Amino acid sequence: MDLLSYKPIHTWAVEDRPREKLAEKGLDALTDAELLAIILGSGTRNQSALDLARSLLDSHQNLQGLAAASSKALTKIRGIGPVKAQIILVVFELGRRKSQHEAKRRHIRHSRDAAKYLQEKLADRKQEVFWAIFLNQNHEIVHEQQFFEGGIASTVIDTRVIMHVALEHLAAAMIICHNHPSGNLRPSAADRAITRKIKSGADIFDIRLLDHIIVSHRGYYSFTDEGLLD
Repeated sequence: MDLLSYKPIHTWAVEDRPREKLAEKGLDALTDAELLAIILGSGTRNQSALDLARSLLDSHQNLQGLAAASSKALTKIRGIGPVKAQIILVVFELGRRKSQHEAKRRHIRHSRDAAKYLQEKLADRKQEVFWAIFLNQNHEIVHEQQFFEGGIASTVIDTRVIMHVALEHLAAAMIICHNHPSGNLRPSAADRAITRKIKSGADIFDIRLLDHIIVSHRGYYSFTDEGLLD
């Protein structure tokens, strides 16, 4: 930053200050950087909170990238110490939990409902993880669980464990999901084999496999939408 051009936020015009702008115009009027500046509370000797917020967003490309950052990655930014890093992590975690809570209160009617929920949970994971959502007769979420992490292959997916959890929670239906950290959304031969294996197990107990969804930061792929579960 050019130190000659640096001006603390309290010297700005009132309408340009994030807190005053929030009070005057509401949350919708603030940019991502302005919202983040309010969360940070303060900047450094040479940077305003808003400049620091912009540096954070630029270094992680966008809010999605920032939400996936670790404490170690955050503290690499000049002006972000352990306390500010923890505040950022807590804010994003609260947002994720709110989304999860709202999802559990509503019905999963379409693949896009499940995909949106699962993307928030899994799309930014650095390793491949396998997840399942269990639903009642009304397609309300009654339980969800991660089963595997790492390289996912049909040989490591134990259908008996998944069915045990489904029966334990009296599930009438289920949706399975895994992420592709590479961003590629096309299912592999192993993905198709896993789907057939779990569907066969679910059929034995009269539990409907509603979908297998692959998520990444680029979007999602639904086996049901593509006609692969017929």
